Amino acid sequence: MSSVTGNPVNRLRHHIRRNRRKFFSRKAWKVRLVFWAGAVLVGLSCALFAALADRADEAFHRLVALGWWVPLVLTPLVMTGLAWATRNIFPGSQGSGIPQTIAALQSRRKGVVLSLRIAIGKILLTLGGLMVGASIGREGPSVHVGASIMYSLGRYARFPAHYMERGLILAGGAAGIAAAFNTPLAGIVFAIEEMSKSFESRTSGLVTIAVVIAGVTALVVLGPYHYFGSSEAFMPDAVSWFAIPVCGVIGGLLGGLFATALLVGTRRLAPVVRRRPYRVAFICGLVVAAVGYLSDYSSSGTGYAAAKAIIQGEAAWDPMFPITKITSTIASYLSGIPGGIFAPSLATGAGVGANLGHWLPLAPLSVMVMLGMVGYFAGVVQSPLTAVIIVMEMTNNQAMLLPLIATAFIAYGVSHLVCPQPIYQALSLAFLGSEKAEDDTARARARGAG
Repeated sequence: MSSVTGNPVNRLRHHIRRNRRKFFSRKAWKVRLVFWAGAVLVGLSCALFAALADRADEAFHRLVALGWWVPLVLTPLVMTGLAWATRNIFPGSQGSGIPQTIAALQSRRKGVVLSLRIAIGKILLTLGGLMVGASIGREGPSVHVGASIMYSLGRYARFPAHYMERGLILAGGAAGIAAAFNTPLAGIVFAIEEMSKSFESRTSGLVTIAVVIAGVTALVVLGPYHYFGSSEAFMPDAVSWFAIPVCGVIGGLLGGLFATALLVGTRRLAPVVRRRPYRVAFICGLVVAAVGYLSDYSSSGTGYAAAKAIIQGEAAWDPMFPITKITSTIASYLSGIPGGIFAPSLATGAGVGANLGHWLPLAPLSVMVMLGMVGYFAGVVQSPLTAVIIVMEMTNNQAMLLPLIATAFIAYGVSHLVCPQPIYQALSLAFLGSEKAEDDTARARARGAG
């Protein structure tokens, strides 16, 4: 037996020397510097995306001011053009971007759905959709952008395989959420709960570092802010706790029905989209414009302003807001253009909570709005912890933590009965399915050639 393996002191010295060499090696520092630079780039990209998305929303409302008929003409035409650009210039950029990121974690050909070209297209086309009133969000696309940036830098730097397989994609996606919402804790929880069902210890450090660096970068660019301002809602008495099961059941049911409608619509329209994609985009654009006109355009855009006004108690009560927002969001998604459902779902949930607060005033309206928001959002994404952390961080309210947790898990259970498969996991199968079909075709050709 050698002195190194036989003596505990020698083993410890050998271990220290090996770790020291590894820490100071040129290869290790190359990996660290590229990774840190990537996290900064993700933070800058998502911060710029956030600022430009707000400008795009404002540009749409200036468009509406030109005449009530302008969006009815422009929205379907532009959405058709965006659908063409998505298919022909930036293929792989359609939809939320979270399904592509999840698919990339399991795919052998990650570059098909993750690249700098796709990241650029995701930002540009999402902004184009917001400028004509599509009901889409930038948070899901921010996940896609973050994962694409980190994966692409890893390829160029020739990172080790274990970094490339999961760590960079998870870290980039989590950093995207952290920078988009200014919710660093939510970024970490989202990576664990939604994007990776088997979170490994060696990737946890990558994700944490990326979230911190990207979050700090976005904070430097945008300044300290809370997405929906600060809410002082709290449970004032024992009766108000009865609002938890009400908001959990109704929010979860509506969220599950929305997810089911989106999944069924995507599957049913798939054959039509393959034959006539631009006709589908034009019709969806007409629906978005018509619903926007009927709702005085409260259903248009991310829903950020509407949700913030509801949470702050500054909005006039509109019982139809959840219905118009849901309809516009489904039409926007089915059009095939890039855009997420995070922000529209949070806005819809705020509307659901406001309705419950007026029809079943079991708790103060501010409490009902927060519980409705977390219940509906948890019902849509079926990631209850992510829903809780996002709502808590975005409203700067820790007093509602326990009620939010209880509501989210009730909503998750109810939603699972309506929609057994989580929406992002189900949507990711379309990308994995196309890869499997290509593999089957290649094998068939190889057999034919043989």
